[in-house]
Amino acid sequence: MRQKYQVSRLLSCIALSCWVISAFAQTPEPWPTKSITMVVPFPPGGVADAVGRPVAEALSRILGQPVIVENKAGAGGGIGMASVAKSKPDGYTILMALSSISIIPEADKVVGREQSFQLNQLKPIARFTADPTVLVVRADSPWKDYKAFVAAMRANPGKYNFGSSGNYGTMHVPMEMLKSSEKFYMVHIPYTGAGPAIVGLLGGQVDAIATGPSSIVQQIKAGKVRALAHWGDGRLASMPEVPSFKEMGVKIEFSQWAGLFVPSATPDYITNKLREAAKQASTDERVRSVINGAGSPIQYLDAPEFKVYWDKESAQMGEIVRKIGKVE
Repeated sequence: MRQKYQVSRLLSCIALSCWVISAFAQTPEPWPTKSITMVVPFPPGGVADAVGRPVAEALSRILGQPVIVENKAGAGGGIGMASVAKSKPDGYTILMALSSISIIPEADKVVGREQSFQLNQLKPIARFTADPTVLVVRADSPWKDYKAFVAAMRANPGKYNFGSSGNYGTMHVPMEMLKSSEKFYMVHIPYTGAGPAIVGLLGGQVDAIATGPSSIVQQIKAGKVRALAHWGDGRLASMPEVPSFKEMGVKIEFSQWAGLFVPSATPDYITNKLREAAKQASTDERVRSVINGAGSPIQYLDAPEFKVYWDKESAQMGEIVRKIGKVE
């Protein structure tokens, strides 16, 4: 009887020890305790950078640790995105991506190259902005409106070109959609990001670009470039005089959004804390002032809503990329 009691007591102690060890293992570690790197997968001057920098500054204040922006450009954003997708899921490497994140994995398949990353390697935290791309030409160009522009493109196939942030990026795909819908041909000149493409436009190396309002609105206000149309549903508050393609009977639509991501295996206690911080950042006066001032109003989505939005868009973008086909 005594031996049976001792065995029972031993088993109880073992069970208690296992429970304590398990509970201890599940206790979240403090986060963050050091600086966080926010990867912006494009050069300075583009939409992701324009959104990422004020958000990073706000997150630094909210989380109590520096959030340092690292511009890691290349492959239409694919290099920076892949680096975060494959990084340690500890919350110290986060990604401010554009909607090209929905495009690149499918583009890799179409081109026949090894996939740089897969969508399920990343977890959405928050969407901050979502703006239609805008068709822009230099102020000294002969095209005063979209009608004149499309007439010139149809009359001179291959004579004119457009710049982008890279093959299948958020500046390339909408132009391919427009070319297909309106049946004209322009030469594509890929750059490493929106900033260099805008410089190319201003310098006369390219004739047109499609980019987000926040990266070009100041150049429009300065009278250096002219917006002809945009890929949205209605008029833009920052450019009320610019018509949408849908208004003109061209049934295409494309949104260039900016959102925050982490590696998919990042623990929930970290992603929840980051979600809360991102939500606070979206209502921060400094963030709203900078982003709204750049012509790109906050259009916030929390993680669950953003995930639904992203899943739907990724399926749509996959179809569009397959339709575009292989681009050299």
